[in-house]
Amino acid sequence: MKVLLLKDPKDKDSGPDPYIKELGLYGFEATLIPVLSFEFVSLESLFEKLSHPECYGGLVFTSPRALEAIKICLKESNKNQAWSKSLQHRWNSKPVYVVGKATASLVEEIGLTPQGEQSGNAEKLAEYICSREKPNSSALLFPCGALKREVLPTVLREKGVRLESVTVYQTTQHAELQESLSRYFSQQGVPASIVFFSPSGVRFCLQHIQKLSGDFINHIKFSAIGPTTAEALEAAGIPVCCTAQSPTAPDLAAAVQKALGSHNC
Repeated sequence: MKVLLLKDPKDKDSGPDPYIKELGLYGFEATLIPVLSFEFVSLESLFEKLSHPECYGGLVFTSPRALEAIKICLKESNKNQAWSKSLQHRWNSKPVYVVGKATASLVEEIGLTPQGEQSGNAEKLAEYICSREKPNSSALLFPCGALKREVLPTVLREKGVRLESVTVYQTTQHAELQESLSRYFSQQGVPASIVFFSPSGVRFCLQHIQKLSGDFINHIKFSAIGPTTAEALEAAGIPVCCTAQSPTAPDLAAAVQKALGSHNC
């Protein structure tokens, strides 16, 4: 059975994509179609804030793209030198909160020690942070995207935990998205399942998928990487067959296997 994954492929230098690999273990033929493009912004402002760890109580990351923004900054030799010489060590004396394992691994790549990666979503991460931060202490620095959800900032604000957001990337539709979807449906037909990885993916893809699927759309089992994406699908009137228990390749593959093996969905 065929499964369509609406996500960017993993970096080719780091081996096969884990989602394709895990789904393949269940006998599924998975295909990736990139959905999003990212434009990085305000990088000078970001590094200026990173240059003053003494002003903050720690860092919060809910997206791998925020770490990509930092890695772009560190490509400049003077910034990399400042980071390696003192900033990395000074930030490591403070908590670095992350929402999941993918973000945690990127935090480790820049030499920091993540915590909270078992949270899996913004709501649980907010609870984790609130259990460890004292109200009205130094603000946590939060590099984020322009389309960030307000769940985490709202929960922290209600608990008196200060958060300073800095927008470091903007999300747009991938330039070849519609062409890629049309090519997939014409060459491979209607897949057994389509997996969405973000609310933005739902917004950019769903209407086109509905047109391409036609009357066969009711045969597709729609899946979500997490509860936020599932909510976006349901808000668009699409029943969600399964949601991964945590945003990892093994959990998603297990959820899809269970859904496609069930006739109750």
